[in-house]
Formats: sequence, structure tokens, C-alpha cells
Amino acid sequence: MPSNEDPLPQGVPSAVAERVGEVRRPATDPTLGVPVAVTGTKGTPPHRLVAIGDSLTHGFQSGAIFNTDLSWPAIVAHELGWSGLRYPRYGGPGGLPINIELLLRDLEHRFGPTLSLWELPLALFRARQLMDEIEDYWERGPGAHPTEVAGAMHVLGIYGWDLRDALSKTAASCRRAIGEPRDALLSQIVENNGERAALLVYPMAEADQDKTVFDVARDLGEDHDDSAESGIETLVVFLGSNNALQSVTKLDVTWSDKDFKDLRRKNRATVWRPEHFASELDEIATEVRRINARHVIWCTVPHVTIAPIARGVGGKTKPGSRYFPFYTRPWIDDATFDPHQDPSITGAEARAVDYAIDCYNDHIESVVHAARSAEGEDAKDWYLLDVGGLLDRLASRRYLTDPNARPDWWSPYPLPAPLTALAPVPDSRFLTGDGDGGRAMGGLFSLDGVHPTTIGYGVIAQEVINVMRLAGVPFGARQDPVVVDMHRLIRRDTLVRTPPQNISPSLETLRWADETLDWVKRALVFKA
Repeated sequence: MPSNEDPLPQGVPSAVAERVGEVRRPATDPTLGVPVAVTGTKGTPPHRLVAIGDSLTHGFQSGAIFNTDLSWPAIVAHELGWSGLRYPRYGGPGGLPINIELLLRDLEHRFGPTLSLWELPLALFRARQLMDEIEDYWERGPGAHPTEVAGAMHVLGIYGWDLRDALSKTAASCRRAIGEPRDALLSQIVENNGERAALLVYPMAEADQDKTVFDVARDLGEDHDDSAESGIETLVVFLGSNNALQSVTKLDVTWSDKDFKDLRRKNRATVWRPEHFASELDEIATEVRRINARHVIWCTVPHVTIAPIARGVGGKTKPGSRYFPFYTRPWIDDATFDPHQDPSITGAEARAVDYAIDCYNDHIESVVHAARSAEGEDAKDWYLLDVGGLLDRLASRRYLTDPNARPDWWSPYPLPAPLTALAPVPDSRFLTGDGDGGRAMGGLFSLDGVHPTTIGYGVIAQEVINVMRLAGVPFGARQDPVVVDMHRLIRRDTLVRTPPQNISPSLETLRWADETLDWVKRALVFKA
């Protein structure tokens, strides 16, 4: 397929350069067309769902991990009718590290939907006061001394983690990383917030301190009696987004180097070379094979350039292109954007990142295909859930509003009826208020422009359920289709129902917050 795009930047990995002109076709069959004879499925395993992942599994939203009862694993467990799901809980004033929704609602309550010039100093004072409360809670208050809970968590997702973090980090290594906190006047962010969040995910027993999340899952898999042949019914692996996400949160494209396995040095990279990603994923596949799970679902990596935290400016590069000349912050409009002063990446860089993610997803698919194609007892009941393809079908500015850019396989994702009944229908643009208490646009992404809203997590949960049903997982007496209760999620989704009205279409309040508080770096740049 010939390319109508400009050349890729110099120095891109060869695997990326070879994809010029390609648009990856999503995998629509979770079995990849390979049948597997599932044997020995007696009884119901005690752990019906275990999920290993990053922020998208953790339940991160609007810059914070807070409402973990609304993560996609929690939504799936609710539909299973399984009350035994164990997931971490985060208290204090808005969770970790900084809850943008809480901050904006507080400012709206005090100053109204707009900030006047003379209110800016007071607003800054209040914002810093709130951040100081969060910092004190987690560094010196109750959050610094987590309470031990009985049993290992089933939701083993930790925000900010890439493949190497999941393979290597333990409770012990996280504790070692947490030093004596400093109560800084200006740099008001919870120090080592990712490690602090992780400690609420890991088991706290002394014997478990050196276990990775895969070790914890393996223990759960062995936790069964003669009534069931495995301890885990469905294991979901949803990792890899953070091997490319920093390219849009930092607006910098730096490829991984030979030190990509080093926990410190790897953080200089914002995008992993495909061969480095494949090496890490193969290690993860080895770990997953050691986990006694009846079914395993592998999720692909979404194209991070669709997330509204990086907004394309200047109109598409060419007719039929998927890309804009530059990607910058969503509050910088086309008229004022200056590529010499404003943070940005080029359209060619964005395309290279997407090609890299396509390589990642091809390798995830090949891992699943190889496991299903193995001979005899070595064959695994593994499935592919193409979350990357799902998001492509929801991409507003890339495809929905530009029919010329659509590949031949593309069709819009059919949102559930309760969501299409909302006005306006939720989409992938940055969420804004309408000035009258409602929503003007957006609704699938939360206020950090990266992570889903509650209904967005509901969409992911529905896709997971669809694959679980294909695998034969029972949902009580419910018959197909098993449908997520979106009405329940809409009632819980404060951003979709009643978004802060200081999120105007111009996003001026978010611009001010980033310029004064540097919230994007504090909430979304997890690596040093």
C-alpha cells in the first residue's frame, strides 16, 4: 500500500521504517482462528478473575488512582455476581497523585465557572493548599502506613508500569525506593507516589516482599482444592501502554536503548523499540505460562496518539492522512500554536510511535497464536482482545470526522444504547462543559486526557466479558449476551453527568493549572 505521508524522522528503528504505508488491521476473532480443546475444567476456580496491568487496569482516572471500585475488573466482577474480588483502595483527599476532577470542582465551588484576573492568586493558593493536604496524607499521615488486608489482590495493576516494571518490581524494591519525604513549599507532589500506590497492591506479609505481580498471580493459581483444577478462572494481561505513552505525555520521542532492562536507565526512553518490546513480552509470556489459569486474555496496546492529551493542530497533513502536522497540548489552539515555543511532536514522529505500537500488537498476537497452536497438552486457551483496534474505531478526529482517512476495514464502534442515548453522544475528544451544567463534548476520556471515564471503563469491561463468554465462562443464570449495566455506570460517572463547568471549550482553566501547577508532569509523567 503506497504511503501518502511525509517521510519518517531519521533514526527510527528498522522495524518501524518497514511499516511505512501500513495500517494495522485489528484482530476481530479472539481465537485467531485456532481452535483449542479445553480439558479438565471441573468445578469453579476460587479466583474467578485476576488482572495484571498498568493504570488502565488499576482504575486510574483524571490524574489519580481513587475510585478503584469502578475499574474495569471491578465492573466485570459485578456482572459476574462475584463479590470476592479484592482490589486496592486509596483514601485521603482524592487518591494519588493529584485528582484533577477534585481540584477543578473545588475551584468551581469557590470561584465559579471562570477565573477572573484578580481571583488567580487566590485560586493558586487554594490549589497549593489542596496539594499540600494530599502530600501530607500520603507522606506523613494515614496513607504512609497502609493497613494490611487479608489475601492477595486480584487486581494487580499499577499505574505508570511498563513491561520491565511488572517483571522486576516487588514490594521490597518499592519500599527501598521510598526515601524520607520532603515537605517542599513549591514542589507539592507526593514523592514516590507510584511506589506508594504499589504497596497497596502487593501482599504485605514478610514472606511476600520479594514477589513480583506474576509471582502473586502464580500463588493465586495454586490456591485451589480437588473441586477445581486451577485457582484462577480467567487471567487478563493488559500491559504495554507505558512503553509508548510518555511520548505524548512528555511530547518527546526518545527510543529505548540497550539499557532497556535497567529499571533506572530505561526511564530516559519514551518509546520502546519493537525488538526491545518483543524481548520483554517474551519474558512475560514465560511468566504467564507458569500461572495456573483456565483462560488467559491478552490485550493489545492502544495507539497513544488518539488520546486527547496530545491534540493535532493545523489540519491533516494531506487529504486522506490520519495525522496532523503537529501534536501539542489540548488547550493550545491552531491560531496560537507556535512549534518553536509550544511543546509538541511532529506528525511524522506521531506516525512512528503508532507504527511501533503496531509492531507491539503484532507480537502480542503472535504470542497468543503460538500458544493456541502448540501441540497436545502444550496448547493454551489464550485469547486476544484487540483494545488497540477498539480505540481506533472510536477515534473522533482521526476517523469519525474524516471519512477520507478511514482504512477499508474501518467501521465505527457501536456504543451501547444507554451511551448513544446521551446528549451529546460520548466521543474521544477532550471532555468539556457546556456552560449550563452539562457536557459539550467528549465523555470517553477523563480529565487527564489519557485514561477512561467510568463509562469508558465500562466499554472495556464489556469487551472483556465478550471474550470470557466466548471462552465459556459462566455468568450465573445469565444468557448471552451478557451486557454491562451502563445505566449503573452513568449514574456513577460524575464527569459524564455533571462535568465541572470551568472546563470550557477553550480549556483555559486547565491551561492555567498546567502553567502554574505543572499538573501534566505531576500526574502523567511517571518516569524520572
